[in-house]
Amino acid sequence: MTVHFIGAGPGAADLITLRARDLIAASPVCLYAGSLVDPAVLAHCPPDARLVDTARLTLDEIVGHLLDAHAAGLDVARLCSGDPSVFSAVAEQMRRLDAAGVPYDVCPGVSAFAAAAAELRRELTVPGVAQSVVLTRTSENASAMPSGETLAALGAARATMVIHLSVQRIEAVVAELLPVYGADTPVAVVAWASRPDQVVLRGRLDTVAAAVRAAGIRRAAVIIVGDALAAEGFRDSHLYSVERDRSCVS
Repeated sequence: MTVHFIGAGPGAADLITLRARDLIAASPVCLYAGSLVDPAVLAHCPPDARLVDTARLTLDEIVGHLLDAHAAGLDVARLCSGDPSVFSAVAEQMRRLDAAGVPYDVCPGVSAFAAAAAELRRELTVPGVAQSVVLTRTSENASAMPSGETLAALGAARATMVIHLSVQRIEAVVAELLPVYGADTPVAVVAWASRPDQVVLRGRLDTVAAAVRAAGIRRAAVIIVGDALAAEGFRDSHLYSVERDRSCVS
């Protein structure tokens, strides 16, 4: 018996991996967040699978279902929105499974920030403009952030910043970033990335808050900040340059 932590992607039912599809199809038990996972993904479950919506469950209740499945010798597909490595709350579940001696593995998925960048048709790392991406969030209605991980501190290098789980406090996000990035820095907000009802806003740091409020975006959105969003006239990457030594390339 194994618990499979599976990245269920950003929203679109077809943005899951072949491995994820096969693990779901082989698992008699499936735990998923009904508020985030497209019901079409559940079509890959076996016809008689036990489906558990975790949207309103506590950690103890979720782990209880995992332990019950383990006792019954049943594999579990534990679906996580996006990719399990970022803001998925799997670490505390893994810790409890370790303590209970329950085996588990992890299947990566497509993160919301990647789906948002695809919709924007933008690379977040552009030569000479930005070569780093900061993935972060803010702490309202969530676990407290470490003391050194303020938006201002993380944005000091003016790298591309992707802010999850924070669109509901967009004014505070803007207030923290304005002194670091500047008013005219390009910003995009993508809600429900990859879904048919997705909303995409493009603008500047000093105008994005009003646009978000006007659009009524309250959740399930990423905020992307940085010059890479509007970069033009940048130099070509060295990767395909005629000056690159390709003698070691097979």
